[in-house]
Amino acid sequence: MATRTLLRPTGFVDSPFGHDGKVARLAGGLNFFAMVELISIHNGRRTATELAPIADIESRLDDDMAGQWAALTSARAPLQLGGRTIRLDQPQVMGILNVTPDSFSDGGRFADAAEAAAAGADMAGAGAAIIDVGGESTRPGAQTVWEGDEIARVVPVIRQLAGGGAAVSVDTRKADVMTAAVQAGAQLINDVSAQTYDPRSAETAAAAGVPVVLMHHRGDPATMQDDPRYADVLVEVYLWLEERIAAAEAAGIARNKILIDPGFGFGKNVGHNLELMNGLALFHSLGCPIALGASRKRTIGALSNEAPADQRLAGSLAFALKAAEQGAQVIRVHDVPETVQALKVWRGFRDQALTPRV
Repeated sequence: MATRTLLRPTGFVDSPFGHDGKVARLAGGLNFFAMVELISIHNGRRTATELAPIADIESRLDDDMAGQWAALTSARAPLQLGGRTIRLDQPQVMGILNVTPDSFSDGGRFADAAEAAAAGADMAGAGAAIIDVGGESTRPGAQTVWEGDEIARVVPVIRQLAGGGAAVSVDTRKADVMTAAVQAGAQLINDVSAQTYDPRSAETAAAAGVPVVLMHHRGDPATMQDDPRYADVLVEVYLWLEERIAAAEAAGIARNKILIDPGFGFGKNVGHNLELMNGLALFHSLGCPIALGASRKRTIGALSNEAPADQRLAGSLAFALKAAEQGAQVIRVHDVPETVQALKVWRGFRDQALTPRV
């Protein structure tokens, strides 16, 4: 692999006013940055870093860096999910709806499809832009679920939610489940394997014509937390996602229908997760909207005296706001009303900062 330089936005500022030529807008959103960390890599390893001001950056761009710079500073197109348009110039909430008996946080909560669909409708009413329906737990140690069982769990719920006008995604890594879910009304595919688990998943998603989320992972859910190791987790996840985007495009999925997720907690320890969150803005240079799911994850417990999953709301909100500060467009959460409120307050700060002084 040739030596190259990655661009990570940093030096975020509240307002661009009075800073002409010194700040840039991040991915068409509400965030502005004044500095770029230049991360030099060779053979997938970081060799040097340097901070550069925005005023100097354009004179230093080679062709690869110029492509990254264009991606960093270009607006993300809205998601068209059926009849719904989801704007990505501000963070949007994706509500987690697990129709499973063994999900780490809320497995077994919903006894039937009607109860699950009602819960999803409540999430939409509370401000979730998308409801993400999953029928297979991918928590650490989870076992694979047969496609037939997974379809039976998710399809009735998706059909009810989509019929009620909600924007619905399906959380699955299996092609047959994708097909059944889309036929039932799902308008987005959230694949935690980034189309590596099922060899038919890429062509299935391409044929469906719906947006997809490609998530980084390492290992299978049953074993992914068995001592995960990285030489440089931020760089390695970036390069892996870059490859998966290229593979999805080669399969016929348009780039403007691809979202990326760094895979918080999927084959990563606490330090890895925190490093990814600190460097999250790097992934904007891949040119795809960023989805982030840290809600109630074990890292929060590890940082808060081993608080159980149902007592991790405050930590989940901290991660949601950290993601918003770095321009993440889709934030996947269990606690929808609380997260929506937190992001409304965050949005108030941004709106005030972006209101010109008379």
